Amino acid sequence: MQIITTTDDLARLCKTLSSDAYVTVDTEFMREHTFWPILCLIQIAGTSEEAIIDPMADGIDLAPFHQLMANEAVLKVFHAARQDVEIFVEATGATPTPIFDTQIAAMVCGFGDQVGYEALVRKLASQQVDKSSRFTDWARRPLTDKQLAYALSDVTHLRVVYEKLHDMLAENGRTPWLAEEMAVIASADTYISRPDDAWKRLKFRPRNPKQMGIAVALAKWREERAQFKNMPRNRIIKDDAISELATQAPRNKAGLAKLRALPRGLADGGLGDEILRAIEAGLAMSKDKLPRIEPSRGPQPEGASAIADVLKLGLKVVCERENIAPRLIANAADIEEFAGNGGDHLQMMRGWRHELFGEVAQGLKTGKLAIGIRDGKPDIFSA
Repeated sequence: MQIITTTDDLARLCKTLSSDAYVTVDTEFMREHTFWPILCLIQIAGTSEEAIIDPMADGIDLAPFHQLMANEAVLKVFHAARQDVEIFVEATGATPTPIFDTQIAAMVCGFGDQVGYEALVRKLASQQVDKSSRFTDWARRPLTDKQLAYALSDVTHLRVVYEKLHDMLAENGRTPWLAEEMAVIASADTYISRPDDAWKRLKFRPRNPKQMGIAVALAKWREERAQFKNMPRNRIIKDDAISELATQAPRNKAGLAKLRALPRGLADGGLGDEILRAIEAGLAMSKDKLPRIEPSRGPQPEGASAIADVLKLGLKVVCERENIAPRLIANAADIEEFAGNGGDHLQMMRGWRHELFGEVAQGLKTGKLAIGIRDGKPDIFSA
């Protein structure tokens, strides 16, 4: 097993891999106690070589690796790429390019929603992955041979998985579908954490401009503090605390102290002062600069719930027939919105999704199409 611990060895490896058509890549990292992930290992394999890169080795410079990631002549293959790519965007400001995500490709090829790496390896590479080292401290040195073998297997088996999925996409003509999904994964904007947009992470949905302003200001303050302190967001204050603060809008420390979602004693310290300043900033926001407040859903039109059930069944029939994961086309909220109010803005009504299911959904809703049994199987046909 090749363990890369010096810049010279890394440069040699990356020069060799730069001649390959593709490389498979994975990382091991820790972020339980930090905002920014701590990169502990990089695993990489091409058709010519495979290796583990130790980014924690003394004096190693990852520049040759990042140059390989930017080499457009080499395809970078990941499984469930987002967290891995986020690390590289943080380091360089750019995503690896071009990129192929086997989890999304598997969904396009009908392997189900968010299929795991181990399941794909079993089905496509006929191999078993030893998962016993998955939850381990990757920052601790030295790593055991078992840990290193487990880590390397995440890219060695991935070669077979990629090649078989690549062939399946070519055979079923769905390579353009995957390209549309990869555009999101390949955009650096997907991974950049902007404090002004931190409110979008909240499950809390403000009911009025006052609540919205406070939620926006508090989420921004928490994001900036978490990044500066390199701490997880919830170690600053939790989401439910932001929700309660936005709803109650306390203006002084006595008001803060009454809130159940804040830890006892927080109001009297410096953190309490920062929270109160954020609340004041939120209250002072001009209404025309606040994000749009989504109107609460009123009563659905009569029969909308039953229509949604029919559409969900239609989606299931289409996806089973076309061998594709339903989650790639529409979720329950999209179906319910379309059933009650229509929705040309929905993703399912654009591009290949519209051709595959959007037209079917319109036909089912208007009564031009129906679901029935044909030759012993559910099918959709003209009403």
